[in-house]
Amino acid sequence: MCGRFVVANPGAELVDALRVDLEGDDLPEPSYNVAPTARVAIVLDSAKTEPPTRRLEAARWGLVPAWAKDPSVGARAFNARAEDVEDKPMFRQALIKRRAVIPASGYYEWKTEAGVKIPHYVHPADGSPMLFAGLYEWWKDSAKAADDPSRWLLSFTILTRDAVGELGSVHDRMPLFVDLDHADAWLDPTTDNVGDVLDAAIDAAPAIVPSLEVYVVDRAVGNTRNDSPALIEPIG
Repeated sequence: MCGRFVVANPGAELVDALRVDLEGDDLPEPSYNVAPTARVAIVLDSAKTEPPTRRLEAARWGLVPAWAKDPSVGARAFNARAEDVEDKPMFRQALIKRRAVIPASGYYEWKTEAGVKIPHYVHPADGSPMLFAGLYEWWKDSAKAADDPSRWLLSFTILTRDAVGELGSVHDRMPLFVDLDHADAWLDPTTDNVGDVLDAAIDAAPAIVPSLEVYVVDRAVGNTRNDSPALIEPIG
């Protein structure tokens, strides 16, 4: 699973690489300890225009489906198993039309050794951005006025799959990584072969693993109040 990650750059460096058409006005600041319910920048293709408009928008981590009574349900929907999303009511509609890419610098995973959870940092060894496949939803707060922009909440979940290679020795799950070559197909909201797009992403993700570096970091990352570059420094 992926329960914490790092966005040292909010996404500006990906604007050109992912050919973003529109950047949101209120993008979050960098963070070295992003936790569920935090706001981060995600990339999505809006189907309301022709062709779709690619946007970099701030979104809350933890998917809140349109039918939810309140956004609290998102706190437990920050990850979704890629193998199951086609069958889960909470994620099924988002998979069909609302797929996102979440830019990151890396993520944390905990490995239990002798009864102690040891945090590890996983990131591209060459310092390039990491992309996670995700799903997004818009949730409307009916208690707010129709002309209140804050009435709408954009939220997302990160997909995961079975871990492979060195990552499998740390945890049995890993984020569903996407490279730039597959990002366009993943984001395209007009595709009819959603199952094929999902299967292709699941199959392609392991090829990214050999380019990643994994090392132990300080246990301070376990406290969400800690947020500094020191959290990603290797120890031991």
